[in-house]
Amino acid sequence: MARRHRFFKPDEALRHPDHHRPISRRELLSQGFRAGGATLLGTSLYALLGQRAHAISPDLLDPARTPYTSCDLGAASGRKIPFICFDLAGGANIAGSNVIVGGPGGQRDALSTAGYARLGLPPDILPFANNPNTASGMFTDDSLGLLFHSESAMLRGILDKATGMPGFVNGAVIPGRSENDTGNNPHNPMYGIYRAGLRGQILQLIGSENSESGGNSMAPSMLIDPEIRPTKVDRPSDASGLVDVGDLNLLLDNPDDIVSVMESMKRITDFKLDLVNTRVNNPTGEDKRLKDRLSCEYLRSADTLEKFSSPDALDPRIDANIVGAAGIFDSAEFEGDREFQKAASVMKLVVDGIAGAGTIEMGGYDYHTGDRRTGEARDFRAGQCIGACLDYARRTSTPLMIYVFSDGSVSSDGTIEVVNGVEKGVWSGDNSSTAASFFLVYDPAGAPQLMDSSGDPFQHQQLGWMRTDASVETTSTPAANNVNLNVETIILNYMALHGEQNLFADSGFFPGQGLGNAATRDRMVAFQPLASISGGVLL
Repeated sequence: MARRHRFFKPDEALRHPDHHRPISRRELLSQGFRAGGATLLGTSLYALLGQRAHAISPDLLDPARTPYTSCDLGAASGRKIPFICFDLAGGANIAGSNVIVGGPGGQRDALSTAGYARLGLPPDILPFANNPNTASGMFTDDSLGLLFHSESAMLRGILDKATGMPGFVNGAVIPGRSENDTGNNPHNPMYGIYRAGLRGQILQLIGSENSESGGNSMAPSMLIDPEIRPTKVDRPSDASGLVDVGDLNLLLDNPDDIVSVMESMKRITDFKLDLVNTRVNNPTGEDKRLKDRLSCEYLRSADTLEKFSSPDALDPRIDANIVGAAGIFDSAEFEGDREFQKAASVMKLVVDGIAGAGTIEMGGYDYHTGDRRTGEARDFRAGQCIGACLDYARRTSTPLMIYVFSDGSVSSDGTIEVVNGVEKGVWSGDNSSTAASFFLVYDPAGAPQLMDSSGDPFQHQQLGWMRTDASVETTSTPAANNVNLNVETIILNYMALHGEQNLFADSGFFPGQGLGNAATRDRMVAFQPLASISGGVLL
C-alpha cells in the first residue's frame, strides 16, 4: 500500500522528526513557526535623509550663510541602482530544480545523471537530455536570461507576477557552500551596498525582520554600521507611517507650518553649535562630523515632510501599480497574504528611492518534509514575490538588482513524487554542499550584457561550478567555501553594474577584500555596466 503523505500549506509550520524543537528566533523562522511581527515606524529626527525640496528656505542651503551644509539633501539625484535581497530562511533549494547549475563550463556544462538526481531531477526531466552542448536543452528556460529549469516552481512564480521581462532582465548564479539551519551565515550584503554608494531619500536600509541585518541571516561583521541599522518594514502601515513628526501634528494642521518650525529649530541648533565652536576649537574630525549631523537633522525632517506630506505617497495599498484591477496583486489576494504585503511594502520603498536597499525575509524554507509539494508551494510563492518586485520596477521604468539566498540547502535521495503531473525528487534532508545563490538584474534600457569570456559567453553567468555529483567545487572561486566572500562577490557585481568595479579594493570601499587581485576579481563579474548608467549613476 502506498504511503500517504501529509502536505504542508505555504504558511504552515514544519515539524521534522529528525530535528530538535526550535528554540531560537531564527530556528522558528526557518521552520515557519514565526512570521514577522510589525512595529509602527516614525521618522527619527536623527535618522532621516531627504531630497532637496524647492520650498526649503534658500538661506539654509547657502554655504556662505550657514556653516553646516553637508546635509545631503540631494540623495535622490545621482541615484544608484535599487537593491532588494530575498532571505529564504531554513535552507531552500536553489540549484538544479530552480536555477540550473553546471560544471566548469557554465550552466550548460551538464552534471551527471546521479548529480541531477541529487538536485531533485530524475532522468525524465534532465535539463540537457538530448545534447548538453546545445544552447537550448530540454527542460530549460532562459526567458530571464539566467537559465532556469522549465519545471521550476520559483520561475513559475516569477512569471506569474512579472510580465514583459524577456529582453530586459538577466542574471547569474553563484554555487557556494552555506551552513544548514542557522542564521550565522553572513549572507546579507546590504551594509556593503550602502558603502558602495546607494542612498535613500528617507531611510538607508530596511528589512522585514527586527535584526542587525533586516533578515534571518547575519550581515558580515566588518561591514556593519550601527548608524544605518535597517528599519523594520513588513507591512503597508510600516511604510505609510514613515513620515511622522510626532506631536507637531497635534499642534499644527498645515504641513508648511511644521516645515517652518523645523527650519527655525535648525537655525537655533546652528546658533548653539557656533557657541560650542568658540569654546572647543576642534573644527575638524569627529567633532565636526557630529556637529554637521546635529545641524542637518531638522532640515532633513523638514525636507521629508515637504516631499511626503501625505502618508498615501508611501502606502503600497494606494498604489494602483501594486494593488487593484490593473495592479500586480488583486485586492483579495493582497489582503489575504502577509508575504505579499511584506514584499510590496519593501519593494515600493526601495524601487521608489525612499529607502536605499531592502531585505525581504521569508520563513519556512526548511522543507525536507518527506514530500516535494511543500517545497514547490513555498518556492512558487517566493517566486511570486520576486516577480512582483521585477514587475514594479518595469512599471516604474526603474533598474533593479535582486539577490536570492538561503542558509544551507537540501538534497534528494532519489524518492519520486508526482507534482502537477511531473515526477520530481523528494527532498530528503539538509545538504550544505548543494547550496547556491543567484541574482537578477532588470534594466528598462535593455537586458544586462555578460562580460566577454574569451568566446564562452555563458561562463560569467555562473560564478563558480559544481562537481559532476552536484556538490559545490569549493576551490572554484573564493566565494565557493566562504559566505563572507559570497557577499563581497555580490557587492563587486553591484559596483560593476555602475562601471565601478575598479574602485572595489580602494580604501574608501573594501580595502580588506578577499577576492584577490584585479584580474581575479574581473573573473567574478557577470555583467557590463547597465545601459541606464552614465558616470556611475542612473540616467
